[in-house]
Amino acid sequence: STKMLAGLRAGLGAGCAVHGQRGQRLAHSRTTEKLQREYDAVVIGAGNVGPGAGAAYLQQAGLRTAVLEKRHVLGGAAVTEEIVPGFKFSRASYLLSLLRPQIYAELELQRHGLKVLPRDPYSFTPLLEDRSPPRSLLMGHNMAQTQQQIAQFSQKDAQAYPKYEVFMGCLVSAINPLLDAPPADTTALGQGSLLQSLRALWPLLQAGLALGRRLPHFYEVLTAPISKILDHWFESEPLKATLATDAVIGAMSSPHTPGSGYVLLHHVMGELEGQRGAWGYVAGGMGALSQAIACAAATHGAHIFTEQAVCRVLLGTDGQAQGVVMQDGTEVRSKVVLSNASPQLTFLELTPQEQLPEDFVRRIQQLDTRSPVTKINVAVDRLPSFLAAPNTHDNQPLPHHCCSIHLNCEGTHLLHQAYTEAAQGHPSSRPMIELCIPSVLDPGLAPPGCHVVSLFTQYTPYELAGGQPWDEKARNAYADTVFDCIEAYAPGFKASVIGRDILTPPDLERIFGLPGGNIFHGGMSLDQLYFTRPAPSYSTYQSPVPGLYLCGSGAHPGGGVMGAAGRNAAQVVLRDFRRLRWQR
Repeated sequence: STKMLAGLRAGLGAGCAVHGQRGQRLAHSRTTEKLQREYDAVVIGAGNVGPGAGAAYLQQAGLRTAVLEKRHVLGGAAVTEEIVPGFKFSRASYLLSLLRPQIYAELELQRHGLKVLPRDPYSFTPLLEDRSPPRSLLMGHNMAQTQQQIAQFSQKDAQAYPKYEVFMGCLVSAINPLLDAPPADTTALGQGSLLQSLRALWPLLQAGLALGRRLPHFYEVLTAPISKILDHWFESEPLKATLATDAVIGAMSSPHTPGSGYVLLHHVMGELEGQRGAWGYVAGGMGALSQAIACAAATHGAHIFTEQAVCRVLLGTDGQAQGVVMQDGTEVRSKVVLSNASPQLTFLELTPQEQLPEDFVRRIQQLDTRSPVTKINVAVDRLPSFLAAPNTHDNQPLPHHCCSIHLNCEGTHLLHQAYTEAAQGHPSSRPMIELCIPSVLDPGLAPPGCHVVSLFTQYTPYELAGGQPWDEKARNAYADTVFDCIEAYAPGFKASVIGRDILTPPDLERIFGLPGGNIFHGGMSLDQLYFTRPAPSYSTYQSPVPGLYLCGSGAHPGGGVMGAAGRNAAQVVLRDFRRLRWQR
């Protein structure tokens, strides 16, 4: 599923320098760097992923680079924070899979401390039903065992499932290369030779050739509601609803919404240790991934600062980006500026409006940033015991405790019902819940015998009906609804709770800078992807302001803890940088 956000108080490890505005050191370092008044490149925000994957590539290529993060912790939404004393939470993002394998290898993240804990099995869907015990669906990488589980509900589906996996794998393999390069530059079409036009379109042509006769099927998956695609393959509702969660996660849409199939594709594109579609936990929480990338950047000499808020992009008389202005009025000059912030924050708040085309501003204002997500982090004093798979007497973790546990997923009609309520301004009365317990594989996150529980829930609207505020009463009322649902599947859960952290869409916006609380910086609908992300004619990371680039989740290929936008943007910046230097 889409896997959201979080932050880390611990240091970056020996040799990595990160500095706070008030002199607060968040890492041990052999040298102390001060914020200089001039760099080759300045990166606004330390998200998507770590201090911006792009910063590490720029510094690696020889550009003196500074990363300026306004929070006390690096990582944007990929952070680890100790909200309840003794319990370390991946406060926003909580699972890893989409991180591009090239970034993992090129930045030597394993050498810089990244350790990933794969999960197998990976999905558990318990049912609420009268029989004792209730049935459940446990899915993992062992196909024969997964088929046995599916056969409880449908022998036909058990036979179809391997073919479905192969089908989806073929689609992913064809479009995967599109993630690792800027979208085709349409400005080159019709202006140069036929060869130049073909070169611009080559990534798309390659994808089409790879799909071959499957191209119509790929088109259908892109454009159809995921319910239609799944109905073609399967008949059992628990299987369809479990698979459909990846098509609606983070999206204010129903399984019946056209185009929801692409969101599912987006979430099966990742891999862990060569296993396609696998998701895992980061040892130490998601902030440890941000630390590893910060280490990679700092090792090459990048300067990374926390508690340094940028208030404006600095423009020269020629309209070119020349650096940034800090909240205290300090000017930091640079030849290029990259923004990890959302398109809305970058272009509607940080960039002087008179320097932007009216149509561009209007399109950024009209971006769909609706979010259904409320993230709840919970500290518990014992493992949940599910009616469908009760705990053993010694209360040791069982295989299903390692999984993403899908609740209220007996059928796609429940997901649609939950969506419909939120679309009318009401938090879902029976929300879709993805429950994860990372401390099962990473015990250091919680005190002995205790656990951290991550609840990724939807649907909750950004604005409540009748203009009601998302105040403490509303937050707690919704969290109580979620906890009542969990209690029905796992009696005793509510009594095990020590503390909780409730993040509604407005909270996600306020704390992590996610517009509308949207974990992708904007919906992953077809009208906001590839050529049009964030706006038509500006999908290649460049902006209407020369020297200002977008490198976060609001750029191609979109959101998730993947780092592709940062890596791709760095390639474009380096190309432009070389061209400018050659011209001079």
